[in-house]
Amino acid sequence: GSIPRMDGPARSPLIPIVGAPPAMHALPPGCSFAPRCPISIDECLVAEPPLENTAPGHAVACIRTQEVGTAELFTAYRTEITEPATRDDADSGVVLRVSELRKTFPITSGVIFQRRKGEVRAVDGISFEVRKGRTLALVGESGSGKSTTLTQILDLAKPESGTIEIMGRDVATLTRSQKREIRRTMQIVFQDPTASLDPRLPIFDALAEPLRIDGRPRAEIAERVPQLLRQVGLRPEHADRYPADFSGGQKQRISIARALALDPELLVLDEPVSSLDVSIQAGVLNLLRDLQTERGLSYLFVSHDLSVVRNLAHDIAVMYRGKIVEAGPAEQIFDDPRHEYTRALIEAVPVPVVSG
Repeated sequence: GSIPRMDGPARSPLIPIVGAPPAMHALPPGCSFAPRCPISIDECLVAEPPLENTAPGHAVACIRTQEVGTAELFTAYRTEITEPATRDDADSGVVLRVSELRKTFPITSGVIFQRRKGEVRAVDGISFEVRKGRTLALVGESGSGKSTTLTQILDLAKPESGTIEIMGRDVATLTRSQKREIRRTMQIVFQDPTASLDPRLPIFDALAEPLRIDGRPRAEIAERVPQLLRQVGLRPEHADRYPADFSGGQKQRISIARALALDPELLVLDEPVSSLDVSIQAGVLNLLRDLQTERGLSYLFVSHDLSVVRNLAHDIAVMYRGKIVEAGPAEQIFDDPRHEYTRALIEAVPVPVVSG
């Protein structure tokens, strides 16, 4: 239930394991999942359940498997997930517009006297829009130009060719003060949550850093940090801990909280769940969807995983060798892909099969 599926409904909630994993230095007695299990009973807290074979190739560590079965456990988790509210975004404005963007890298030879032999067109005349309250997924395999595109957008510098408009402003004409203002409205969540957080800083300082750079008073920062932690499903007392005390999913939630510190309108999500296991990934995807609904956020979502894209994106642009070969609403791309590269990407996604 935690796995985003190509054959399931688009943008529907996934089933995470609720709560947080226990601290490894203070494991609870009994089953480690008992505090987060919807069908746990008092006996679950007595001893760790043994791993027993239930069928060829299948083993279960649960004292209630024979009593309730695995289907009932799945249903119990399903009842804890509610469908998110929807937003009317038919008339939403454009928060990011990229037009005919190009970026090339020279190919040179020689050590002392370098000569240009050619060039690599990393981004070759692409155009797309991110609309308010919607998610545009930039999809493609490694080397297709996705990361170069992000770099060009986040640099807020005049591109080699083409135009980039953020909140209706051409980045090539921005002054230093205007760039600072734009940076408040646009934040990024990186792929690796561990590398994104300074291990020497407690979580309070990690979340307070953008607020301090923006010149916010201490009283506001002290009030804002607990709010951010609650917003991403963590507790205010977590603020005094260090990144090493958290799981990968919790670290990514902290990274999302930091990105939300200055109330941005646009979040750039660079493979935000690719380093997480499926149950933690499900919780983060549900969080991103809920935040978008509550705050009207716009997402530029970069990924190579089309099953994750189907779970979050409203619109899709498929990149191949620096070009956008197909773009449109997500349902149209998945139901009727026109380009052979898009069809190949979709066919490569495995569809999990649950045996009875």
